[in-house]
Amino acid sequence: MPQLNQSRRTFVKSAGALAAVAAAGGAASALTQPTDALGSKQEEDRIVWSMCHVNCGGNCVFQWHVKDGRIAYMESDNTGEKDFQARACLRGRSMRRWVNSPDRLLYPMKRVGKRGEGKFERISWEEAVKIIHDQLKRTIDTYGNEAIYVTYATGMYSSTGRNPSKRLLSLLGGFVNQRYSYSTHMIGAATPYMFGDKSGDSSSLSEATLNSDLVVMFGNSPADTRMGGANAVWDFARLREALKERGGKIVNIDYRLNETSSAHSDEWLPIQSGTDAALASALCHEFYVDGKADEDFLNNYCVGWDETTMPDSAKGQSKSYKDYLMGTGYDMVEKTPEWASKITQIPADKIRSLAKDLENAKAPFVCQGWGPQRHSNGEHTALAICMIPIVLGKIGLPGTNTGIREAGPTINLVGDLPFSNPVKTQLPVYEWPDAIDHGHKMTADNAQIGGSERLASDIKFLWNYAGNCLTNQHGDINATHDLLQDESKCEFILVWDTLMTDTAKYADLLLPDAMRAEQLNMRVQGYSEYYTGISVGGPAQEAPGECRSHYDVCADIAETFGLRDEFTEGRSQEEWIEHLYKQGREKHPEMPDWEQMKEQGFYKVPLAPKVGLKKFREDPVANALKTPSGKIEIYSEELARLNSVRELPEGEEIFPIPVFWPGEAGYGSTTEEYPLYCSGFHYKSRTHSSFGDIDILEQANRQHMWINPVDAESRGIKNGDQCSVKSPAGEIWIEAKVTPRIVPGTIGIPQGAWHDADMNGDRIDKGGNSNTLHTYHPTPLARGNGPAHSVIAQVTRL
Repeated sequence: MPQLNQSRRTFVKSAGALAAVAAAGGAASALTQPTDALGSKQEEDRIVWSMCHVNCGGNCVFQWHVKDGRIAYMESDNTGEKDFQARACLRGRSMRRWVNSPDRLLYPMKRVGKRGEGKFERISWEEAVKIIHDQLKRTIDTYGNEAIYVTYATGMYSSTGRNPSKRLLSLLGGFVNQRYSYSTHMIGAATPYMFGDKSGDSSSLSEATLNSDLVVMFGNSPADTRMGGANAVWDFARLREALKERGGKIVNIDYRLNETSSAHSDEWLPIQSGTDAALASALCHEFYVDGKADEDFLNNYCVGWDETTMPDSAKGQSKSYKDYLMGTGYDMVEKTPEWASKITQIPADKIRSLAKDLENAKAPFVCQGWGPQRHSNGEHTALAICMIPIVLGKIGLPGTNTGIREAGPTINLVGDLPFSNPVKTQLPVYEWPDAIDHGHKMTADNAQIGGSERLASDIKFLWNYAGNCLTNQHGDINATHDLLQDESKCEFILVWDTLMTDTAKYADLLLPDAMRAEQLNMRVQGYSEYYTGISVGGPAQEAPGECRSHYDVCADIAETFGLRDEFTEGRSQEEWIEHLYKQGREKHPEMPDWEQMKEQGFYKVPLAPKVGLKKFREDPVANALKTPSGKIEIYSEELARLNSVRELPEGEEIFPIPVFWPGEAGYGSTTEEYPLYCSGFHYKSRTHSSFGDIDILEQANRQHMWINPVDAESRGIKNGDQCSVKSPAGEIWIEAKVTPRIVPGTIGIPQGAWHDADMNGDRIDKGGNSNTLHTYHPTPLARGNGPAHSVIAQVTRL
């Protein structure tokens, strides 16, 4: 791979180009006010490279411009050709306001009030380290290592970002790690039953750019979720132009006219939120009745299409997928466009038209975002969408896809700080409240526990680094608050962060982290698959107050257990970064040497397009999938088994084939009290809750509820009105955005807003956090966060 980077350009000083660091209004507390020492050093003006380290998948590139030892402004990637630049989005370009926020946490603190009250007192690092040592020892001695859970977190991604905690805990005997993610919980759990370990083997957008003539996107909006020049929105922009030039077409299926649809899509198909599986079923029905189902492919590559391809355990029972489509099995209802139209709100003729487009396309590229699977029926939805290319036999061929989201990069040039966890047990990320309440009862069968048959202990110690998923980003904030306040259940909560998030208020011990701009850091590219890259840079400025790097603090904790040498292996964090880089260079010798890399800061090379399941299509025997049959399992015997052994609430079922099932609070669940459906969506002003305190982003992208004019008029609501939104779980106050860009009967609320409620009073969330409205109801198979987009609600004008 050729090196495409130029050495760092000469920095020309320009006083007019250096922006002064703006001070936020209002007095900061003694625990967050920046110290006078910050920026006191007189240095030459310089440029320091870095990347955005939060989990939007962009990892866009920064150049910090440093004046007198303090970041003055940032510039993004300007190296190489303009169509090969990892430029930052509007969020990344506001990162300086986060790094230099007057609200930065500056000192270690311990809780003095109730959990959730946010009352702390300053302590020394020595006392903080001793508290962690004592609490770890007590927890391990009393309950064992499986009483420690490292929570899911999305606020820090770098080569030495999150792993120091996991390396330390691994040396102490281990911890319960996460299984799946909040982003992909349902699809991550479901697709291995269909594709085996190839569940993530999808095609790249660059492949579609070269060869596709039709792109069909279910709930996939790169312009909302993957902004920036180092992210999938740039991949999609090139795809759009290529399809337009050769007469191709893009269809975006969503319950709202998202940013991708409004600017780029040839056709928006409005759909009732949570009903994508009904549309997919009707499309597959049409493929069969039109004689366009590729039965050679289905017979040779798949299990469960029709009676002849069923496993012996299910033969003669009308349980095939074709039986489901034709109404001769399961619910005995034929999945016609007319059937789907009543559910999805898409006219039957539109469904038939889309089916014809898919049938006639030489290389249809079908993909789904992660919104459709974040419903209470998300597992079934994810698999149902995958059936579209499967039934057509359009998998593993140029320009096609597997129905999963577009592929990410195929190569990471460097690795992360290593650890080896002796505890193999994994807890589905959404289920930690259950693990606190009754973890010892949770098993692989009843709770999707991974790595072992059961969880050995209730969770007693929550270790939370750079994450806001205890409350703000977790379903049913009110119920979670009550659980965390009960100190007899979870006995100790450690939180490490840069700001006083809602999760941080529940800490027993709260530690101030140094940001990546304040230490040497290294990071690989994000989700964009057109290139692979790496950034090395820092520090741009000193950390304020007593903020310290995560690595250095973990080394101090290791020392209290006599394990500093084992933890560090004689290396500082900077030396580990150099070591990891050189390890990567051994595999990729075309990379610059270490000294050159430190100088130029950023390195990138293009990647070839990728076709998902290409080798399997070419030879399904030699390249068998890691399913029991080695084939694509439309019918899964293991899913059938789980349905028989798992204790499920009344009305819930784990189906062995992809079906439309409404799900909890899904289609048909509205009531007189809660007559509207409510769904969330990702938003330009935040990456989950990261950047949620940046005022200029909030001004540009106000937190508001999307509501159709039909629903607004009947409630006397006008654009900009303050409204109350109530669900069975809670109430928020939020501004209304009255727009025809959302289907009638459904409201949409951007996720990630900072929770703002009096939890000892009325608990009304004036921050407009959608998780206040979500019930805690894990999905049948994945035990995941399906209620994220499956809510029933009522809206009234305040």
